[in-house]
This record gives sequence, structure tokens and C-alpha cells, in this order.
Amino acid sequence: MKNSRRQFMILSAAGACTLALNGKVQAQAMVAETDPQAAALGYKADASKVDKAKYPKYAAGQKCDNCALYQGKVGSAAGGCSLFGAKQVAGPGWCSAYAKKA
Repeated sequence: MKNSRRQFMILSAAGACTLALNGKVQAQAMVAETDPQAAALGYKADASKVDKAKYPKYAAGQKCDNCALYQGKVGSAAGGCSLFGAKQVAGPGWCSAYAKKA
């Protein structure tokens, strides 16, 4: 099969788009509360469901979206967290590593 320069350029562009989209899709994976690291930190996707007896450090108003470790915007539904790598956490979530954003 004879390949042309045009065919090469089209396949190269398609390959680049595939790689770019693959990275974005993977970045959107959410952390599950059952994930071993999340469970160890007491992560809850909804901060109002935190067991206050088990985590006395929790205080009303503490949420992932106003934590120093959160990489998304305040008020966003989800964003990255430096503790969970490429996975995202819920903006209204909470874990025991909470540190108020300065």
C-alpha cells in the first residue's frame, strides 16, 4: 500500500487529537468513597454526611472547594486534589486532610 503525504498528515492529526482527548477523559475520573486512600482519609463526597463522632476535627463549612489542597475553583462541582493525583474530588466533599485555604 502506497502512503501519501496527505494521508500521513491526516493520520498524524487524528493521532494527536486522540492523545489529547485521552488525557482529558482520564483527568475527569472521580474518587470513590470506597477507594482505599479515600476511605483512610474519611473522604465523603457530601460533607454533610461526615461522621462527626469519628472525625471531631470536622466543622460545618469545611468543604473540598475551600481547602488548600483543592485544585478547582471555589464553588465548582468537582476539581483535582493534590492527594488523589489525576482523580477529582467533589467540591462539596470533605476528608480529614482538610486545610483551610489562605
